[in-house]
Amino acid sequence: MITTEQIDAILNHGTVEGPNGEKIGSAGEVYLDDETGQPAWVTTKTGLFGSTETFVPLADATLEGSVVRVPYSKSMVKDAPRVDEDGHISEQEQDELYSYYSVGTSSTGHRTDSSGTSGSAVTDTDSSGTSGSGGMQADSSGTSGSAGTHSGVDASGRSSGQHAPKVGHDTSGPTTDDAMTRSEEQLRVGKQSRESGRARLRKYVTTENVTKTVPVSHEEPRLRREPITDANRDAAMDGPAISEEEHEVTLHAEEPVVQKDTVPVERVRLDTETVTEEATVSEDVSKEEIEMEGEGGHGTEGRHRS
Repeated sequence: MITTEQIDAILNHGTVEGPNGEKIGSAGEVYLDDETGQPAWVTTKTGLFGSTETFVPLADATLEGSVVRVPYSKSMVKDAPRVDEDGHISEQEQDELYSYYSVGTSSTGHRTDSSGTSGSAVTDTDSSGTSGSGGMQADSSGTSGSAGTHSGVDASGRSSGQHAPKVGHDTSGPTTDDAMTRSEEQLRVGKQSRESGRARLRKYVTTENVTKTVPVSHEEPRLRREPITDANRDAAMDGPAISEEEHEVTLHAEEPVVQKDTVPVERVRLDTETVTEEATVSEDVSKEEIEMEGEGGHGTEGRHRS
């Protein structure tokens, strides 16, 4: 028998398999009994590519890890009556399913209640004397319950015997658990690198005037007069006594000569430096709140917030 403690294992990637390990499909939703709160049905996807949702009773199912083992073949589950997955199974739909799967009849044999009266495997008579269809189970007074129920609960969810204390169930949709899960968003801030700009090196030519002073020399003519001496007398007396004559000397002068040489003076490269600063991020996050509403035992309304 599947219990509420095992629901999480079914919903966590559980599968439904037949008695010989034949995989029927993946487990979908688990439906609880309205009165006992115990798992009563599991849906599984069948058909081409799992396009069809089919209900399978959990009355005689067992759980092995996350595998729900049921005593039905894949073809039988595939051909089961179609029921809309709208959060609740009606009494008529449940009767059709129980009748199809023969729950409480040939698949389960006769069942005996606390009074020792056994329910019929095919038909039985209720308290009004009318005969019900499908497998049935007698209550403690000896009267039979309605068709297609298990563990003393009729198709409408009314109890025919003693059961465990009631627990809450979901009234807004398919019941998946006997408690609510409160979730909230948590802000997680990460970092990513993005391009914020570009920097480049560019070399260009400029011209500036440079002034330098260098010493230069030049020759100027000077008259030098020498008296006649014994040493130069022969040279002075050479030539005519009276005559006209010209004599010249070549003058020299230095001038600046400009020459430019290209020489390397330094190396320049482009690099990056990481600068760290604080950045503040502000964002709205949502969270769920759970409060209790209802009337207490003495007529006062109680409310609890968590």
